[in-house]
Parts: sequence; structure tokens; C-alpha cells
Amino acid sequence: MNNKYLSLLANNFPTEQSAASEIVNLSAIGSLPKGTEYFFSDIHGEYEAFLHMLKSASGIIKEKIDIRLGKTISTTEREQLAYLIYYPERQLKKMIESDEINDDWRRLTINRLVLVCKAVSWKYTRSHVRKSIPEDMVYIIDELLHVAGDDEKDYYYEEIISTVLETGIADRFIKSLCELIQTLAIDKLHIIGDIYDRGPRPDIIMDKLMTMSDVDIQWGNHDISWMGATAGNKALIANVIRIAMRYDNFDVLEDGYGLNLRALAVFAGETYKDDDCKLYMPHALDDNIYDTVDEKLTAKMHKAISIIQLKLEGQLIERHPEWNMDDRNIFSRVDFNNYTVTFDGKVHHLLDTNFPTVNPNEPLALSKEEDELMNVLTNSFMHSDRLNKHIRFLYSNGSAYKITNGNLLFHGCIPLDENGNMQSVHVGEKEYSGRALFEKIDEIVNKAYFLPQGKEKTDAADYLWYLWCGPISPLFGKDKMAFFERYFLEDKALHKESYNAYYYYSEQKDTCKAILKEFDLNPEKGHIINGHVPVKIKNGESPIKAGGMLFLIDGGISKAYQKATGIAGYTLICDSNSYILAEHKPFISDENAESPQVNLIERFDHRMKISETDQGADFAERIKNLNMLLSAYRSGEIKEHTGKRI
Repeated sequence: MNNKYLSLLANNFPTEQSAASEIVNLSAIGSLPKGTEYFFSDIHGEYEAFLHMLKSASGIIKEKIDIRLGKTISTTEREQLAYLIYYPERQLKKMIESDEINDDWRRLTINRLVLVCKAVSWKYTRSHVRKSIPEDMVYIIDELLHVAGDDEKDYYYEEIISTVLETGIADRFIKSLCELIQTLAIDKLHIIGDIYDRGPRPDIIMDKLMTMSDVDIQWGNHDISWMGATAGNKALIANVIRIAMRYDNFDVLEDGYGLNLRALAVFAGETYKDDDCKLYMPHALDDNIYDTVDEKLTAKMHKAISIIQLKLEGQLIERHPEWNMDDRNIFSRVDFNNYTVTFDGKVHHLLDTNFPTVNPNEPLALSKEEDELMNVLTNSFMHSDRLNKHIRFLYSNGSAYKITNGNLLFHGCIPLDENGNMQSVHVGEKEYSGRALFEKIDEIVNKAYFLPQGKEKTDAADYLWYLWCGPISPLFGKDKMAFFERYFLEDKALHKESYNAYYYYSEQKDTCKAILKEFDLNPEKGHIINGHVPVKIKNGESPIKAGGMLFLIDGGISKAYQKATGIAGYTLICDSNSYILAEHKPFISDENAESPQVNLIERFDHRMKISETDQGADFAERIKNLNMLLSAYRSGEIKEHTGKRI
């Protein structure tokens, strides 16, 4: 078996020299400082704010400018340079139109950009940097990065810049340098769940993520809702549309994914034509640009899909008694003669009393028109090319949890009982908890999308609805989704959703240590990083918990949460020296974006090298195998392939 493996390895390294060269290469890379990792959570469709965070590396690019150029140029000039790096095309166009730039400015700017580029590229190999440069600019930029500062080559350096100016490619060259700085500032990107819902354009965020060189995603319950919808689960299709109607987000559905809502608009307009639907007026946080719909029609569509969702969810609960969610099948218990529902012996009157599609004897049954509508919507979701492209990316780059460089990443929680012990969840015919639960979730989520049509696929897709809102779902982390109560009942006490005990016990070191051990991580060095629950910093809450073992990084990028949190999101940054937390201010526009407050939260006792990371462990294994191949070549056990291969 060893010889077979080495023979396969020899296909890539056919000579003793090539194997030895690769050992040298991997060993050298391992001695470099580890790259900078960025952790984001709960982006919720806020594409403008998120893209700005990426372009600015959450303030780190501005910090590099200040360090490298702070003693030579003014604060205003440094801010202008930073904005040029973030938005080069727009800024160059604006300056050209106002006649603000000339070749002297271009020459000076290129010199400054090269200095900043060197500051963000020094951790990488020359080969890595070259691969990040646009093909037509590789030679020029590579030379400038590696001759600048060499007194004997000053003329050569200046001649390159002069030729760039003379040939008229300076503006494109400046743009390439700016984009290279953006690219190199972020080595690895971790998205701790909830890319979708509430904000206007999660599809634009997905487009950007698909261009990143190293990105992983830990699914949030809102992501799972979209994944289940694309897999054909009708309750989640209704849920995705309902949330979009609630926040008046037509652009993502129709312009973003080409989903056909005309059938819903016609059905809602006819069914609720005499209903003002005041309870369903959208809470618009952003204006639609491409698909503007009358607010009253939106409210009717919102009501129509909400009633359908309640029916479909009730059907799911009845189909899966193993979930023990009968108490959430509230719509089936409504007295539609008196428009009341009973909780704990107390009768509550519904805020809405117009339900023309509900049969009081079979409240969960879809009307003929509702059934036809859902078939149209399901077909639209399952056959949207762009949506499926994005969902496949979520699958190929995502999972329920991730272990990286000694840290445990997940979106919501590790379900714990009232005593702080890991809570068992019934999945299929077995009970799962802790790490085994997360691995089972990965298995089921993949089945929901990739299996051919059949009962196993349907059951798996149904379980994605449980992950969206089930009482012991690690992605949801609450005892209930108070959808019905918030829409139809005035009693605020019934609206309360209680968090899983994890959110109490995880603030204790012993609990965090036990969780890290469950995932085979070192509790003395590892961290838990998750989101899901907005940290209300204005109320004195801290994202750093359990003595620095837990980082809870949902700071409210979504506009829906910013009044509660007092900020507009966090970025956790881990470079070779430390962990840093950036606190973002509300994003108004590109031109008015403020730099975040950056705080050091943990400093390492030495500069971390790649050899000390997961990538380094992979390198060590590869070096071990290459040394075995080297020995096999030298002993004659495996022959070198020095001839031309066909």
C-alpha cells in the first residue's frame, strides 16, 4: 500500500530533484508568519456594509497606511489614499472629471501604493503574490515590489514608473495595485453564518464570496432556510418569501434570483382585495432599486404567504411526531368560528379575523389556489440557475461547524440542558449530542440537496425546517420561533423566545473547556467563535466571554439590530501576533464610511508561523511523504521518470 501511494506521488514529483525541491519549498513556506484570518457573522444581506469591510480589511489597510506613511504624509492624505485603495475606479474617475490629477500625482501615488502593497504582501511567498496580480500587470508589479529600496536599482525602479506613465496605463496600473492590496490584506475568510434575510442583497454578497481564494462558511439558520427552499421544501420556500415581504426585499427575489412572484401577487390581490392587511405592512429597511411594489400589495402578498406557511409548517409537525413539536402546531388549534386560541387555559383573541382560504374543519389544508401557487413557486426556486449556483457554493464551502487552527467555529450553540450537560437531539432513529450531532447535521443537509427525489430526500429537506426553528436545533438555539404569536396575538409575554442554556453556561470557563474537549481541541489554547445572538454593547455586554475563551461576534451588521446593539457589526481578526476585534459604526455610504474602533483582545507570546497552523500540519505530512519518496528513489525501490511523458 505504501509503494502504491509513493508511486502515485511520483507522478507529481517524478525525480529525486523535484521531490527535494518541494521539501525545501514547503519547509520555507512553513517558516513564514501565518496569514491574517477574518471572522464575520450575521451579515444578513447588508452587502454595501460587508463589501466595504472587505475592501478596507475592516480598518487594517488604513492601519498599514498609518504605520508605513504616517511620518511622511498628513492625516488627510492618508485618508484619501485609503479611499483610493477601497474604491479605485470610482475615485480615479471622479478625480479625472474634476481635473485633480496629473502625472506627478500618479507617480507619487504609485510609489505610496507600492509601499502599502509591500506592507500587506511580506507574509506571502513571491509566487503567491504573483498569482494574485492581474496577468497583464504581473511583471511590472512584481519588479516594483522587489526592487524598491535597492539603491543600486533606483534608476531601474524609476524607469519602470516613467514608462508606465508614458504608455498611458498608469490609471489601470493604480487600480491593479489597489485591488492587489485588498486581496492580500485578507488571507482566510470565515463566515460564521446567516448571510441571508433581512438585508437587501445577499446574492451580491455570495457573488463576492465566490471570488475569494480561501473562504469557509458555517451555516446559520437563515442560510439553512434558503438551502431547504432550494431543495424544494415548501414550508421553507414560504418562509423565505415571507421574510422578504416583511422587509420589502423584492430585489433579491426577482432581480437577484429571477424568482417569479407574479402568481403570488395575482393570488394575494384577488384573495385579499377587500382586506387592508394593516398587520402585514412591510418594515422596509432599504429601498428596492429594480422591483418597486406598491406597499398595500406587498402587505397582501405578505399575508397570503404567511397563512400558507403556517399551514405547511403544521403539516410538517404532524408528519414528524419525533420532533415533539405539537405545541407549535398552533394554527391547527385556532377556533376559526370565534377567532381565538387558547394558551395554558387562557383564551386569546386573534388580531386578524379574515381567513378566506381556511377551512375551519381542516385548517392546515391548502386551498386549491394555494396549492397551485406553491407548485409555481417551488418550480421557480428549484430551477433558478443563479440561486442554485450560490447554494452549491454554500454546500461546497460550508458545514455545520469547522475546526481551524485550534478554534471551534459554529453559528448558534451546542445544545445544553438546564444543568449544563450536552443535550441529546432525536434525529431519525437515534439520539445525538455534541460533535456527533453536528456531523449528523452535515450528513442530512447534504442529502436534502444532492439525493434524487424520494422519501429520504424529502425527510432530509423536512429536517432543514427543524434546523431553521426547532427547539433543540444548534443553528436556532431557542425554545420556539414565535412566528404565530408575534403576528396574531397582542400579549407580549407570548412573544418571548427563550435561549438555550448554552448561552448561560458558555460564559463559564468550565463549559467552554468541556465543549473544546468534545471537539478534540486544546482547552488551554483554543477558542469558541460563534454569532447568532446580537451583543448589546450599549447595555454593557461584551463579545468576549468566559475569560477570553468565547468570542460572540454578532454585533449587528443588520440594520434591524443596530438600535439594540449600539454598533454595526464586529470583525474578529487573527494575525500572526494577536486577536483583534473591530467594532464597526453604522454604514451610511461609501464616501461617509467611518473607520472601525480596533481593539487588541489577546496577544500571542511569539509571532505565529505557518508551521504552527493547520496548513503547517498539512505541510509536515506532505514533507514526511516526500522524504519517503526521496528514500525510495535513492534506494532504487522507485525509479525516476526523466523522460518525456505522453
